Amino acid sequence: MIEGFSKKYDLNILVYFEVYQYVNDAILREKRLKNWNRQWKINLIEEDNPDWNDLALDWNDYH
Repeated sequence: MIEGFSKKYDLNILVYFEVYQYVNDAILREKRLKNWNRQWKINLIEEDNPDWNDLALDWNDYH
């Protein structure tokens, strides 16, 4: 829909997300995660979503 990171890398499933009350907290977390190495990010995803299911399919369950 919007050109950017997802379109550039042909990403089409949601495998991980975090919810924050305040946008500044979310921005800080995103900046910290960007400094992580790839394996740390994979480990984070697999802690909660070991099968790499598309969480967007059940989006309403998370709200």
